[in-house]
Amino acid sequence: MSIISGLNKEFESRVRLGIMSVLMVNDWVDFTEMKNLLQVTDGNLASHSTALEKKEYIEIKKEFVGKKPRTSYKITDLGKTAFQKHLAFLEKILKQ
Repeated sequence: MSIISGLNKEFESRVRLGIMSVLMVNDWVDFTEMKNLLQVTDGNLASHSTALEKKEYIEIKKEFVGKKPRTSYKITDLGKTAFQKHLAFLEKILKQ
């Protein structure tokens, strides 16, 4: 077993780490706010958030506010557990 075998491959990207970090401390975050916080392109945010949604680590809500579409993100319980486990493993590696 490798020293890095406990790391979650889904969180390897800095964008995915950023999304998960933002959602660990916020309930719902909309697309524009997330994009501004992470300083990424629309396509970059959309592709990484979709990947996290497919793993059921985040929930994506699309709705209309008036006539404008709004996309929001929320971390799931499964996502919280997986991310906390990933962080704990990183911490374990650093202490070795």
